[in-house]
Amino acid sequence: MDPSLPALAAGQLREASRRFPRHARSVGRARTALRAQLGLWGVDQEVADTAVLLVSELVTNAVRHGKVSPGREIGTRFALWEGALRLEVADANDDWPHPRIAGDDDESGRGLALVDALADRWGTYRRANGIGKCVWVEIRLPSDRG
Repeated sequence: MDPSLPALAAGQLREASRRFPRHARSVGRARTALRAQLGLWGVDQEVADTAVLLVSELVTNAVRHGKVSPGREIGTRFALWEGALRLEVADANDDWPHPRIAGDDDESGRGLALVDALADRWGTYRRANGIGKCVWVEIRLPSDRG
């Protein structure tokens, strides 16, 4: 877990974690898992739509660029607390994501620009086990938007 997360008392944090194989089908499965979890938590539809798009971009990046040994999985964590939703996607690749400037005719390269535009905050941290990284995004819930 990212050390930048606030220290919370028991009961203030709701979270769910899932692991997926590093395969293109996992992108859709991660979207489905997140949408179901957000429904259980009663998260606003607009926030849920944005969150699903963001997790899709992060898992797509992990599948495409997480060139690691077969059998390694992509980890996801969804957390809800005190007016914020946080999504984390971890993979075993040590390379940090770098935004690109996509040309008009490029079919890819806009994912992190989209993340930057839609997330209230985002970043990357090294995983505690020393293998790979985690990319995270945060979205404030509607009552906290200004």
